[in-house]
Amino acid sequence: MSDASLGRGRPLFYGWFVVGAAFLVMFTGFGAAYTFPAFFDPLSDAFGASRGTVSLVFSVSGCLYFLLGAISGPLADRIGPRPVVGFGMACIGLGLIAASFADSLTAIVLGYGLGVGIGVGFSYVPAIGAVQRWFRVNRGRASGWAVAGIGIGTMAAPPLAAAIIGILGWRAAYVALGIAVLLLGTLAVLLLRGSPAELGLQPDGAAADPAEAGQPSAPPPGFSLREVLRHRVFWQLYLGAGLCCIGTFVPFVHLAPYAQDQGLTRIEGVWLVGLIGVGSTLGRFVLGGVADRMGRGRAVACVTLLTGCALLYWLTATGFWALALFALAFGLFYGGFVALIPAYTIDLFGLRAAASVIGVLYTSVAFGTLAGPPLAGWVFDVSGSYTWPIAICAGGCLLAAGLIGRLPARLA
Repeated sequence: MSDASLGRGRPLFYGWFVVGAAFLVMFTGFGAAYTFPAFFDPLSDAFGASRGTVSLVFSVSGCLYFLLGAISGPLADRIGPRPVVGFGMACIGLGLIAASFADSLTAIVLGYGLGVGIGVGFSYVPAIGAVQRWFRVNRGRASGWAVAGIGIGTMAAPPLAAAIIGILGWRAAYVALGIAVLLLGTLAVLLLRGSPAELGLQPDGAAADPAEAGQPSAPPPGFSLREVLRHRVFWQLYLGAGLCCIGTFVPFVHLAPYAQDQGLTRIEGVWLVGLIGVGSTLGRFVLGGVADRMGRGRAVACVTLLTGCALLYWLTATGFWALALFALAFGLFYGGFVALIPAYTIDLFGLRAAASVIGVLYTSVAFGTLAGPPLAGWVFDVSGSYTWPIAICAGGCLLAAGLIGRLPARLA
């Protein structure tokens, strides 16, 4: 079946299939990444490593998958998202399988850290950038549904990985996860399309003008990457995103050991991380549509503020149910942030260099991810407490909300 035939005779706009493909990319890639809490204790026990050192495995991976968006975004703009995403999915699957053969924590960093980091870095931004081109009116909703894959992956993958580890051990669990990523990633790449023009369509499902058939398409409206990088608004958004994300990934790594310090079991701690995924899924599904009505810039500032408030609540939470409430609330607001930031970026700077701009913006998230979890772990190793790391993370989110709240609703 030709690509052109896919655009005709379907009751459902093909853009939603692209959303489904992006969902699968997020589900497999981030699901694999966020299994890390299930492996935290087994890796620490196997290699005799401290919390700060084990946290570095996740942070190297997280830093790479946001930092590499600055490369994969422009590459996808140039050659299309399918080959770039396909390469990323292969890296994740093979990296997980390689980690199963590790004989040291360094080998885990090389397998899991580099494989998942490079893989998500080459798949996330191109996939979410492709979604932006298929929608105008429903862009916030479409982005929310696409990145809901991150939330559902976070919800499902850690408990599943913990169960596999309990039955087969951590090495076999890495192999099983790697094979699953390769299979689901292949399906995602087959469904993905870079723009509606490939199927003779326009955004939101309108038919292309027959008079324009065969004519070179005009570039999408908006700023070039060079113009964006010269704009004060971009760097204010960049700083806000970086400050927010210093704390965003700390619960993914440290909530499970924090719960164990309070007397909960390892499985209960892993389930708490899964509840972040439940809240995140709700945030991505619900808040995208709300933001389309209230304004995406205002919504990003609100969810950033509420993320900081949730982290402050974490300081007072004791017992499973209080921590479960924190996990759900934090996930809800974090999920909203991740869903809305790409769409708001396009509101500001347009579609002309969509994946490139998003990729460069996400380097700020990379630096926050690299700093937050290891610093939290090392402070705990020294002080025996998470109080200061959590307070600093909350403060970063509150400051970020103030910066983002001063930005305009639209520039392009």
